[in-house]
Amino acid sequence: MNDLTHFDESGRSRMVDVSDKSPTLREATATGTVSMQPETFERIMGGRIEKGDVLAVAQVAGIMAAKKTGSIIPMCHPLNLTSVAMRFFPRHGQHQIEVQATAKIIDRTGVEMEALMAVTAACLTVYDMCKAIDRSMSISDIRLLKKSGGKSGTYVYAG
Repeated sequence: MNDLTHFDESGRSRMVDVSDKSPTLREATATGTVSMQPETFERIMGGRIEKGDVLAVAQVAGIMAAKKTGSIIPMCHPLNLTSVAMRFFPRHGQHQIEVQATAKIIDRTGVEMEALMAVTAACLTVYDMCKAIDRSMSISDIRLLKKSGGKSGTYVYAG
């Protein structure tokens, strides 16, 4: 495992200095899953949730969260993202919705945390919009699927 870069010589936390790095295209995709009761799933897919279009609201929440990652995670750099794309994959037989987020930037640091934050916020938004009818929903398997760009190169989850 590589040395952890968020600690200084005395072991104190720090934001990594990326001043000497060159900007490159960086991209990261993360995923997570919301599991629910069959009726909840059918109501979401049929547009029958009283609070509105669950996936449309979750999409906006994910994008907004990605843009705020540097304000929430202490050692993350505030970034000017060039793109955040949200995708939703209903799993009809399992009554689940897989959420994916892809974040892109041309910069000196990666966007893994932004993609993970987008997925997390979107999953939480699904929960929030449906909790009145299904408090047993669960959020699971939030992870980085792939990232590219930067000195460390490409990573692909081998699951």
